[in-house]
Amino acid sequence: MSVGVLIRRPVRGATALRGGRLWRPTPYQVCGFLFWLVVSLAFWRVPLCCDAGQHAAVVERLRADLLRPRHPTADLPGAGSPYYSPYAVAEGAFARLTGLRGWEVLRVAGPVNLLVLLTGIGRFTRVLTPRPWAPVFALGAMTLLWGTERAWWSGYLGLMSMTGNLGYPSTFAIGLAFWAWALTGARARDARRVRFVGPGGLRGFTGYAAVGALYGVVLLVHPITSVAAVTGGAALVLGRQRRWRPAVVLRWAAAGAAALLVAASWPYFDVFALAGDGSVDAMHRRLYEGLVDHFGLALLGLPALWLRGRASARDPLVLMFAADCLVVAYGWVSGHYTYGRILGLTLVAPQFALAVELAAPRPWGAGRRVLGAAAAGAACLGFLTVHAGAVVPRSLDPVGFAQPPRWPAYDWAAPYIRPGEVVITDGYYAVHAIAGYGPNLAAPAWPDAAVGEGERLRRLADVRAYLSPASTRAERSAIVRRHRVRWLLLTRRQRVPEEAVVVAWSRRTGEVLARVG
Repeated sequence: MSVGVLIRRPVRGATALRGGRLWRPTPYQVCGFLFWLVVSLAFWRVPLCCDAGQHAAVVERLRADLLRPRHPTADLPGAGSPYYSPYAVAEGAFARLTGLRGWEVLRVAGPVNLLVLLTGIGRFTRVLTPRPWAPVFALGAMTLLWGTERAWWSGYLGLMSMTGNLGYPSTFAIGLAFWAWALTGARARDARRVRFVGPGGLRGFTGYAAVGALYGVVLLVHPITSVAAVTGGAALVLGRQRRWRPAVVLRWAAAGAAALLVAASWPYFDVFALAGDGSVDAMHRRLYEGLVDHFGLALLGLPALWLRGRASARDPLVLMFAADCLVVAYGWVSGHYTYGRILGLTLVAPQFALAVELAAPRPWGAGRRVLGAAAAGAACLGFLTVHAGAVVPRSLDPVGFAQPPRWPAYDWAAPYIRPGEVVITDGYYAVHAIAGYGPNLAAPAWPDAAVGEGERLRRLADVRAYLSPASTRAERSAIVRRHRVRWLLLTRRQRVPEEAVVVAWSRRTGEVLARVG
């Protein structure tokens, strides 16, 4: 987390051999470690769900072929798929070295991503203030001050959603974004004279280029998170950089060039081609519904932001919040609703402004006492209405808190299906999960730049036609041959075709696995 405190004590006895210095952990190191331990255990106790199957499938494809992976979920080429980011390739290499499967790698990735996130929060908060309790309050605000309705989406890191999202690339990218902001803020407030030439000048350019490269990695790992990362970085530069000498401009230009170079040089996909892709905009329209219910408690940070803005119109958190709000508004007005994915990071500015304000030393004035009481009440309200079930097991729950989703696993079906074999299914859970075990779907569930949207829609139409009660055996056989289908994974309400052979079924869901072809 943040750096511990070194305390000078009177030198006595054997202590003199160590120079009289005793290390004492900071409040954030203690609280951060406990948070990491509790949330990691909470993440491990809940079955992986939702988009986890997609990410496990990515690992499985890279595990099979690290350099030329197939499409994550279909029997199609994978060249150009944005899922094959540096983060995913590292996971694939780890899977090949250890022999772990995709689902197991996601389990390991959760605590690692959380560590990157927690250390990034600590470093970023130290750029904003030296107050020792500020990062502790920032962590509490970031995980509890959301709303009174559950906001569950990749990149939304409330305490409840962490039980499902820790293993995702978005969590790692957000952790890197905090690190990038911390390094950007530290350089922007560095008042030392900037030189064009000499060893010091070269080192300076190298450091700025390294910061830019970090933004480039964020862009590759999770492109939508990079939008908020860049707006936050720009806010820190505009808010902290006081003197704009030519050398300063050149160094920030070097940072931007490094970011673009890193992003452009990635061989697996062209990240800049995603800028005009609107194939997933429609599914993200829901992000703009129920904003107060999902994010209302974070509004308590607005008074703290107002105080910072009154002190300086160039305050980085104020600029960051304004820029993020403009991006979210653009998403709504333009119909590119995918930009609403940065709503979770839009809350960072008010949440952290509130944390810095409440970390001020006592005595407090009346206004700060009211704000502190309101924040404590809101945190308790958020915890009890949304987040308690994340860390309180049902067996120890005296109230009946809402629990994280508990999706069914497909361990009962996966052993029969060889990696790469094609499955027809339209069950909600099966479509999301089965590819994570190694099989392919006849039709990809989500749009992907590696596959034309027309091709994906045609495949979805074939799946619907095959599963239709009105389909004939000849029609079904043609679809099986066209997509080289080997298996059916049917819900309990769907009939088994006469040419299929049932090999397994689930006691929990009633789903049936049948062999065809």
